[in-house]
Amino acid sequence: MRDPRVSKLAKLLVDYSIEIKPKELVAITALTPASPLVEELFRECLQRGSYPYYLSRGFPPYTLGLENLWEIYLKHANSDQLQHTDIIWEKVVNEFNVWIAILSLSNTQAIANIDPSLVTLRRRAHNQLMNTVFKRTASGEMRRVLTLFPTPGYAQYAGMSLDEFENYVFSATFVDQEDPAAEWKKTGSFQQELVSWLSGKEKMVIKGEDVDLEMSIAGRKWISCSGKVNVPDGEIFTGPVEESVSGWIRFAYPDYITGREIPGIELQFTNGRVENATAKGNQDSLQEMLNTDPGARYVGEFGIGTNYRMNRFIKEMLFDEKIGGTIHLALGHGYIGSGSKNESAIHWDLLHDMKKGGQIIVDDTLFYDSGEFKL
Repeated sequence: MRDPRVSKLAKLLVDYSIEIKPKELVAITALTPASPLVEELFRECLQRGSYPYYLSRGFPPYTLGLENLWEIYLKHANSDQLQHTDIIWEKVVNEFNVWIAILSLSNTQAIANIDPSLVTLRRRAHNQLMNTVFKRTASGEMRRVLTLFPTPGYAQYAGMSLDEFENYVFSATFVDQEDPAAEWKKTGSFQQELVSWLSGKEKMVIKGEDVDLEMSIAGRKWISCSGKVNVPDGEIFTGPVEESVSGWIRFAYPDYITGREIPGIELQFTNGRVENATAKGNQDSLQEMLNTDPGARYVGEFGIGTNYRMNRFIKEMLFDEKIGGTIHLALGHGYIGSGSKNESAIHWDLLHDMKKGGQIIVDDTLFYDSGEFKL
């Protein structure tokens, strides 16, 4: 018998997150382990009169496609092949109305031992397509949502049994509740109060055990995220003025974006740019990410997690960046809707815990203290 929470998740994505309409082109990307959710989504899309397409392949840097093929590709493709633009994704990015991406790896370490420069080269080849995604979503031409289907691979990576991990995922997405959409609307109402207060503010200072940063948010827009683009969700964010970020931060949590653990990342900013970067391991992966392109050393996003249903680090940033009591900086591409002008082939979220005395001061007013909002 299929888990009823999977059906609820499909309905939440189709009716609340994406609001699918008749005759829309819908791309659904997922791997085989997510077939229960893909089948439910396919059914829901057809019932609403849209044209669903299932693609068991991914578009860097969002999803990776079939794990074995991705590993084979990176190991055996030459430079020309790595830089070849995926013509199928070119059509999806330019013409489809909706993109539902489902993280569904069975092996989270599939490319952990691959030379990170190969992944970087592939990302650069799709930089223009990534820019198109940002522009089309900002204009409303394309709607997209990213979610995760619980697999044994993710559960093991998080240090949980599959049953524990499923409960964690479905709790974080509210599909264990009678009306998930209503819960996300409550989240949106709470967050709207925060972004309304932040509107028109100019300066932000972040201080704490391992952080001392300043940035300008003048003229930038704060955005409330409540299940429309990511599920789970729960954050507010903006794109700080690119050249304004100064100071340093040592991230409390390691990063796993390359498939390798990069622990103890410390960044120092001058005039918005990362001028010095160190890590306690896999320094080559850190430098490879920062050297992707000029925009990779600038902050495209500053966000604050608000989802207090999530209370543990599971090594998957779709969830971890939403943890209540944390902040995150994303190096690289910023969201146009926030006012960010930074462009890059990467959007790399890095997570920091603020629950032990971390503070955010906005225009000389204490806005946030030890993981709690002070309004």
